[in-house]
Amino acid sequence: MKKKVFSILQIGDKSNRLSRLFDIFIAIVICANILVTFLQTFDELAFLFPVFHVVEVLTILIFCVEYILRIWTADYLYPDKNEFRSRLRFLISFDGIIDLLTILPFFFLSGMVIFRMLRVARIFHLFRLNARYDSFNVITTVLYEKRNQIISSVFIVLILMLASSLCMYSVEHDSQPEVFRNAFSGIWWSMSTLLTVGYGDIYPITTLGRIMAICIAYLGVGAVAIPTGIISAGFVEQYQR
Repeated sequence: MKKKVFSILQIGDKSNRLSRLFDIFIAIVICANILVTFLQTFDELAFLFPVFHVVEVLTILIFCVEYILRIWTADYLYPDKNEFRSRLRFLISFDGIIDLLTILPFFFLSGMVIFRMLRVARIFHLFRLNARYDSFNVITTVLYEKRNQIISSVFIVLILMLASSLCMYSVEHDSQPEVFRNAFSGIWWSMSTLLTVGYGDIYPITTLGRIMAICIAYLGVGAVAIPTGIISAGFVEQYQR
């Protein structure tokens, strides 16, 4: 019985029809839970809050049952470990932590703010659901193989952000002391400029500052293109294999 339950719970097991049906069912449950979480923030839908609460309770109960069953069948997930160590290994694994964080906020929403913020963890449940399928495996494989190049490109972007923020602060501080109050204000401006086209709340007004902003914007286009090219090349290599 435990082995049958484990085979059903296994995500992406295409050889087991019950497992595929369970994947579809749990995906619907996750989406329903996330949708209710979003809809509960609309005051205009207050008359539907009792219905939303019922849906949330039912989905959380399903999550709890699934979590308990996964703990129970963990010795099949880690066959090289004994029963206690396999269950402990699941509890501290990514899947186990995400499952736990999906359940915890429901019981602690009236408590600390941090527990209410853990509602976001429910969305990551979808990552676990898709992690076993081929399309997601290609993405994770490429990111893992190109991790060193991606980290290096992100490091370059961080250096550009620090340099541009300090430069802009030194140029614009005297003209806009309330806007560019410190180096952190410059970091916010450099981030929004390097990675987008600027947010608009902070911008240079001096001639030198605008010239520097033009140069930094061009550098930002190139900096963002570096990791994009690395990841694209990784996809080509992966599909060629």
